[in-house]
Amino acid sequence: MKKVGRYRWTIVGLAFLATTINYLDRQVISLLKDDYLEPIFGWSESDYANIVIAFQVAYAIGMVGSGYIIDRIGTRIGYALSLILWSLATMGHAFARTTLGMIGARGLLGISQAGNFLAAIKTVAEWFPKKERALAVGIFNSGTNVGAIIAPLTVPLLALHFGWKWAFIIPGALGFLWLILWFLIYRKPGEHPRLSQDELAYINADDDEPVETDQKVSWISLLGYRQTWSFAVLKFFSDPCWWFILFWLPSFLNKQYGMSQTDLAIPIATIYTIAMFGSIAGGWFSGFLIEKGWAVYRARRGALLLFAVLQLSLMSAQFLGEFHPWYAILIIGFVASTHQAWSTNIFTTVTDMFPKKAVASVVGIGAMIGGVGSIIVARLAGLLLDHFQSLGQIEKGYFIMFIICSCMYLVAWSIFSLLVPKMKKVSL
Repeated sequence: MKKVGRYRWTIVGLAFLATTINYLDRQVISLLKDDYLEPIFGWSESDYANIVIAFQVAYAIGMVGSGYIIDRIGTRIGYALSLILWSLATMGHAFARTTLGMIGARGLLGISQAGNFLAAIKTVAEWFPKKERALAVGIFNSGTNVGAIIAPLTVPLLALHFGWKWAFIIPGALGFLWLILWFLIYRKPGEHPRLSQDELAYINADDDEPVETDQKVSWISLLGYRQTWSFAVLKFFSDPCWWFILFWLPSFLNKQYGMSQTDLAIPIATIYTIAMFGSIAGGWFSGFLIEKGWAVYRARRGALLLFAVLQLSLMSAQFLGEFHPWYAILIIGFVASTHQAWSTNIFTTVTDMFPKKAVASVVGIGAMIGGVGSIIVARLAGLLLDHFQSLGQIEKGYFIMFIICSCMYLVAWSIFSLLVPKMKKVSL
């Protein structure tokens, strides 16, 4: 077989680096919560839930606005703009003087970070043939885990040696280094001087829209398609579970097993290392099924069902943790891994069902709906954990949350299957 070049993997590598920085910046607050921010600001679990909700509300709003903007100004400028704004917002946390100030900083971070996944998904749609898109999404999506691994290994040390403010400022500054690489390397495939004609032809080989037009898509018009709502349902039911793990995991390990800041580094890094492999394996798996002759939709849907069933194992985490905390840690790592495999495939369904010019907008709509689900669950988590903590039984609150999160994936898959029993490419 003739070699066609591999420059497209350099491009997805840039998206991977941006996603790593995105999650490093996002994770800082959860790692500083118990030992630094909670004592300084006097937060309850509900106060912290409100801060999480502020991020999620802004993130949901940002998803719609960012998708609209990126589809119109293009991936190159849109991605860069998002990263500049979220880097400044991360650094802005260091200057908060009150809980309200922290909520404001969190809101700015949420609305600006929304552009990362939209731009990255659009990048994959532009740079990869359908059979490689799930793997490419898995690779850049694994940056969420790498960022979450780096955070517990570095943030506590930065706070310990330089103070908690620098634990926000230094990670925030990293984004400006990425900008240099982005502007030096990224162009559209058809405009890139380093992309061979053979690789360009390979990228467009299975694409039914090889020539990108300048026609713009109405955001409102996308709401009329079942395919849009099918993706939104997948996000509404699964995003809250990932957010719960992301923002409450350090606190869970601290209050359930008495782990301090220094104790948390290895367990959290282990959990997100396991999750990283799930992101890549999930993308590989549906691509493998397609290579074996499965229809694209059947492969995506079959993979999603498998990952939804595996998510049920979260209900066993606390039971096994009674024997040793590491059993719970490994179960949570496995669940995080299956979520990432799930996430990789649901993002890819958008590139399967919509033309490139609408991808960022559809992902934005779905992510906004996912944000609504996350807000509901975060509020529920705050109320439940406060209630059971007042009774001296906070572990029961976490157990209820684990049950809720473990079941939501099958609900999502079932509704998705009803909305789009067959995948039909949308013609705009």
